[in-house]
Amino acid sequence: MINPCPRILFLMPYFGRWPFWMPFFLESCRRNPDIDWLFFTDCGVPENLPPNVTVECMMFSDYCGLVSQRLGIDFAPTQAYKLCDIRPAFGLIHADRLEGYDFWAFGDIDLVYGDLRSYFTADRLASYDLYSTHERRVAGHLCLIRNTPRKRELFRQIKDWEARFTDQKHHAIDEGAFSRIFLWRKNFPEPLFKLVGKFNPWRRRSEFTEAFSTPGGCIKWHDGTDNFPHQWYWRDGHLTNDRDGDRRFPYFHFVCWKRNEWPQLPQPDPAEVKRLAAEPAWVIDATGFHRGEL
Repeated sequence: MINPCPRILFLMPYFGRWPFWMPFFLESCRRNPDIDWLFFTDCGVPENLPPNVTVECMMFSDYCGLVSQRLGIDFAPTQAYKLCDIRPAFGLIHADRLEGYDFWAFGDIDLVYGDLRSYFTADRLASYDLYSTHERRVAGHLCLIRNTPRKRELFRQIKDWEARFTDQKHHAIDEGAFSRIFLWRKNFPEPLFKLVGKFNPWRRRSEFTEAFSTPGGCIKWHDGTDNFPHQWYWRDGHLTNDRDGDRRFPYFHFVCWKRNEWPQLPQPDPAEVKRLAAEPAWVIDATGFHRGEL
């Protein structure tokens, strides 16, 4: 049977060490079997890799050489975090891996996915060429871009992209300068912001919808308050929380707990993490990952 849904490939260069929660991330990928992830990494191949996740092992210096060759620049950062700046160019850098895919995507791994296809439905993906899960910027933690030559080259419209790609500073280009191609006057009040957007052809072909994936940050919750969920529930590939009843979310980006609460906790036992990640349900909160109930 032919899958009617557009094909999606996440391009995920990642260098250093896999985080302790990687087994949970991978299990959430496994429950999205018709979406693919491709990692370029020096971290090794994780155990029990889902069939829709591919890991290609390489040194960071070799990956930088690939970027330099594909973009015609001298890309030699000292820190792998600099890769966030070149995310808008991943489609061109890895164009040879995108044959047969309708969309390419970039994102973070400090998150777990829910049912992505129930959010990025075929009907939804037929309407636009770029999908951000934030309302007023490209979301660095998850962004989908249609796989066309024009979109793969779009990063070249970023002002001074060559200089900014090749210096050692982290500019947050994926969420800053890249966003400004699509979103003019993003701090305008809503009516004016929407009006200005009608005159931007890139904006008209893009969806910027707040998915409320990153509680605890600068964006208010969907009711306009700072009353964020305290627990998130992953059950058989579906994601809910203790705040919003049966409402399902496409993913949960736990960056705030990762930065603030989790560094104060003891390092989890890797064997216990693997065992727990294999369970059909878990709870995520400020104290880490725990067994959940179906």
